[in-house]
Amino acid sequence: MTELHLADDGEAADLAAFLSRLLHYDRSAAVRLQAAGTALAVFGRPPSFEVLAVRAVRLAKPYEDGLDVTLDVTVSAGELLESVDERAGTAAVPGAVTGPPWAGVLPPRSGWRPEPGLPVPQDLRATVAAAVGEFRSRTAELAPDGRTRGALDHIGRDIWSRTVGATGLPVRAVHAAQSLGFLRPAGATGPAAVSAADPAGPDTADEVVLLSAGAWLRLRTPFGSIAVRRAGLGTLGVSVR
Repeated sequence: MTELHLADDGEAADLAAFLSRLLHYDRSAAVRLQAAGTALAVFGRPPSFEVLAVRAVRLAKPYEDGLDVTLDVTVSAGELLESVDERAGTAAVPGAVTGPPWAGVLPPRSGWRPEPGLPVPQDLRATVAAAVGEFRSRTAELAPDGRTRGALDHIGRDIWSRTVGATGLPVRAVHAAQSLGFLRPAGATGPAAVSAADPAGPDTADEVVLLSAGAWLRLRTPFGSIAVRRAGLGTLGVSVR
């Protein structure tokens, strides 16, 4: 079994936290791993949000496994989490699993450009809080026999499909970023750098920004990225790997 040597115990702890959050939403979650050089990109898709989450992890030394110098495999998130040794700063790559459909379609590696109009992080967190409050209020107003899954889903779609200002970014993407630990308050520490192993592009800035590439929008933070397909743009910008 291939062992990954993470840059430090902080990277190991952040990876374990990310996997734990994914498993909170899906106990059978799978993640796609891509590693090259000293960087590992971990892709997951929490089903409640309909987005792709990308967490990049620094490695202590370049990835290598015999003659292979890159890693690209879909594995069980639970098995990967069990293998993380935070004290040693290591993680073992589990055996490959049959990947879900989303694992075959990832954001492009390059071609990202900044999009204007994204509110500051404090306002983004306030937007999520207001949406959560509205969801609770509207569901509480339903008659007991009207609180069906269909009714709750209808309210959820109405709220979470709204966009943030004029950006086109759905509120559910911001909610996902906060729920997965990517949208943290100012002063929180995060990864020193996110390298080019992240197919969504390098995350070296300390700010929260919105980027676009073809059919994709990407909310980038110092702690990870949330990528989402824009409606009505077909298959532009899709990278199948």
